[in-house]
Amino acid sequence: MEEQFVIRRAAAEDAAALLKIYQPYITDTVITFEYEVPTAEEFAVRITDTLTQFPYLVCERDGKPVGYAYAHHIRERAAYDWAVELSIYLAPAAQGCGVGTVLYRCLIDLLEKQNVRILYGCVTLPNEKSRRLHEKLGFVLTGVWHGSGWKFERWHDVGWFEKRMGGDGPAQPVVLFPKLEEEKIQECLRRYTAMLKDGGLN
Repeated sequence: MEEQFVIRRAAAEDAAALLKIYQPYITDTVITFEYEVPTAEEFAVRITDTLTQFPYLVCERDGKPVGYAYAHHIRERAAYDWAVELSIYLAPAAQGCGVGTVLYRCLIDLLEKQNVRILYGCVTLPNEKSRRLHEKLGFVLTGVWHGSGWKFERWHDVGWFEKRMGGDGPAQPVVLFPKLEEEKIQECLRRYTAMLKDGGLN
């Protein structure tokens, strides 16, 4: 039977399922520098807080979440309002089949509609899969923080990947995600869902 994919907006009710995807990244990898697994209640707050400003997206396969992606401010000063950091996490079964590429592209498309201008990906090095994903989507490595994270009894380097959008003209006000036209959001979600149904973007 054909697999059914859906990309949709996350909700607090997704917290337990998304935390199940995220937990192994905390306990078994240095992809995130988080030490302690949050509770589902704490994770739900993260989702709802993010959605007050930026997209928080879930990819489902046959009704089960297999990945999620979101954005958040990289710095707090008002001058950085147009710069965000992106994050994406996939279940093992969703890796290597184009899900990450499509989900990231959907997130980027929505951020561009919000008038966001600069995107950053923070990648613990080495991470060849993440490097390839960012480079495929037009990010460039702009610098490395050497030995900046301590986890599993050793120091780790972090690479910062950057993608600029919208040219060098005057900044336009960032539209908060809840204020973005709903039809624009739904059209974007439908378009990238269709890409997954067509076999992804390997």
